[in-house]
Amino acid sequence: MNDRTCIVTRTSGSVDDMIRFVAGPDGTVVPDFKRNLPGRGCWVKAQRRHVDEAVKRKLFPRALKNSVTVPDNFGLTVDQMLAKSALGSFGLARKAGVVVTGAAKVDAAIRNGTAALVLHAFEAAEDGVRKLDQARRSVVYAGGPEIPALSLFESSEMDLALGGVNVIHAAVLKGTAAAGFVKRAWLLQHFRDGRDDQADAKAAAAAKETETE
Repeated sequence: MNDRTCIVTRTSGSVDDMIRFVAGPDGTVVPDFKRNLPGRGCWVKAQRRHVDEAVKRKLFPRALKNSVTVPDNFGLTVDQMLAKSALGSFGLARKAGVVVTGAAKVDAAIRNGTAALVLHAFEAAEDGVRKLDQARRSVVYAGGPEIPALSLFESSEMDLALGGVNVIHAAVLKGTAAAGFVKRAWLLQHFRDGRDDQADAKAAAAAKETETE
C-alpha cells in the first residue's frame, strides 16, 4: 500500500490533505500532525467523517498492525487537537502583529487589501457578518481577490488566544507570519466540513497569498 493512501477511501493524496496516525506508547492511536513520530503509521484523509469511519470499521488496529485502543469519540478528539493547534498559531500571529480585531478594523483591512483571512466567532451576529461580507464582495467587484471568511471558534477561545475580551471578528493580515495559522485554519475547516471540492484549492491559494507578501 502506498504510504500516503487513505485507509478508509483507499485513494492516495498529498500529505497536506491527510493526517498520519501512529500507535502511541500507551497503546492508543495518536495523530501525527507534524508527520515526524517514529513507528509504523497510517494515513486518513483529513476529514472527520473519514476518521469516524475508520473507528467504526476498526481500521486503525489493522493498518497499524497493533491492537491499539481507539475511543468511539476519536473524531472529536482529533477535532479538538486541530483546534488547539490552530488557536496556538493564531496567538503567535497576533504577537507578530498580523491580526486585527473588531468590526471596524476588520472592515478596513478588507477594503485596503491587507486582509488574508477573516474570522467570525460562533456567536457573531448575522448583521455584523453581513456587513463584513459586503466589504468582501466590494473588493471582488473592484477587481480584487476573494478574501475567505471562516467561523471556527467560540469568542472565548479567540479571547484566550489573542489576549482580548469579547473578540467576535478578526482578520489575519497578509505576510509570512500568518502562513502557519492560515494553513491550520483551513485544515480545521476542511476536517469539519468534509468537502472534497474547493476546500483544498482555497487553502492552497490562501496559504500561498500569505507566504508571498
